[in-house]
Amino acid sequence: MGNTSERLAELGITLPSVPTPAGAYIPARRVGDLVYTSGQVPIVDGKPAALGKLGAEIDTEEGYRLARICALNALAAVDALVGIDSVSGVVKVLGFVASASGFTGQPGVVNGASDLLGEIFGETGRHARSAVGVAELPLGVPVEVELIVQVGTRDVP
Repeated sequence: MGNTSERLAELGITLPSVPTPAGAYIPARRVGDLVYTSGQVPIVDGKPAALGKLGAEIDTEEGYRLARICALNALAAVDALVGIDSVSGVVKVLGFVASASGFTGQPGVVNGASDLLGEIFGETGRHARSAVGVAELPLGVPVEVELIVQVGTRDVP
């Protein structure tokens, strides 16, 4: 703990401002030593970074990039609630991918979030994960990611 801010600086990553919730919910909630984020979409400067579905308007490479943005937005929500340096590990990632009929590359898209978390947190960034194809996502965005992170202790193997 305590060196995540330094690692972000080494990687040249600046956490964005927490996007304003689009509904009646909060960006993140702590329960014990876990922080659960709400689903985060690829909002940059208050606007969706892309619209469309994977396998139609969006290719896997672009989806991967958008999943990284979602993960950064989720980390921003964690940072605003408990401070990024209190994160001891990533427990779970849940990625939703708006998918055109026949698109089966959801894991490759959500790898964008997973790879970013690995770059930032190293071994403690390894996590359980689900990558789910869905018909539609809020605002018409292609990807949504939520995180569960552990804070305080380094119990995450």
